[in-house]
Amino acid sequence: MKKILNHLFEYKALTKEQSKEVLMGIAKGDYNTSQIAAFLTIYAMRSITVAELEGFRDAMLELCLAVDLSAYDPMDVCGTGGDGKDTFNISTLSCFVVAGAGQRVAKHGNHGVSSTCGSSTVLEYLGVKFSNDPSYLERAIEQAGVCFLHAPLFHPAMKNVAPVRRELGVKTFFNMLGPMTNPAFPKKQLAGVFSLELARLYAYLYQQTDKQFMVVHALDGYDEVSLTGPFKIITAHAEQVLTPSHLGLDTVRPETLSGGTTVAESAQIFMNVLNDVATSVQKQAVVANAALALYAANPRLNLMEAVAKASESIESKKALAAFQKLVAL
Repeated sequence: MKKILNHLFEYKALTKEQSKEVLMGIAKGDYNTSQIAAFLTIYAMRSITVAELEGFRDAMLELCLAVDLSAYDPMDVCGTGGDGKDTFNISTLSCFVVAGAGQRVAKHGNHGVSSTCGSSTVLEYLGVKFSNDPSYLERAIEQAGVCFLHAPLFHPAMKNVAPVRRELGVKTFFNMLGPMTNPAFPKKQLAGVFSLELARLYAYLYQQTDKQFMVVHALDGYDEVSLTGPFKIITAHAEQVLTPSHLGLDTVRPETLSGGTTVAESAQIFMNVLNDVATSVQKQAVVANAALALYAANPRLNLMEAVAKASESIESKKALAAFQKLVAL
């Protein structure tokens, strides 16, 4: 590791192979926590290259406990986190809306590192049990239309990194890897990212795969469609800047998306959305992200049809039913 750190301190980048090797070394426990912290900090201070991101991703996927849910044609709806905006759990809620609209979801998530309440945090609080047992996950995706893949159960090799990430308390390149390392290897994905630069890296790497994908970034810094202003979407075929009005939705103020200061407050907002008693802004933000996921999963839909399907999933309580079935399991 000393050699690698000195190489990086000289402002040099790693090759794809070197990146993969270092991450494998971290997983095997070859390095001490100070070395791991130094390594993570370097990437907080400079941009990651496409080769480095690809190497880290390949190592994570090679080491993960893979689960085969391909028979259900699932999609992932996942943000990198790390945008520092402390919004409520928009992408996690979108998963249940998407499932309620008939597209099965294998959601990859974790506890928040730089936010109060990550997807795992709110779901655990509301009674969802985490498991990596394939038969349970198949039952969940079949009956509820959605299963939740709690990252630490599928990436056991990352246990050496978790304490360091917790102690640092800031976003690291592991935030960038979350959406790319879903152990179900879904062929469909909506991925929200915290910077335009990362959106381009993601799009480039996804274009080398057979994924049907959409990468989303709000131009004012959110890792999802925040409706606070214009946002960029990138697919395999196009790159567009859209505004909330393209979805027939309102432009909103950032403070109206707050996730609350406690897990209990976040959970209350979560249930309000599913019960269709949330504020108009909260509902619209979830509808926007669920609609883009449905649009990414089914290009035959147009954007307004996707918005209508997402709204209907909440209003008919199908999204709530998907959530309740998952909890019941």
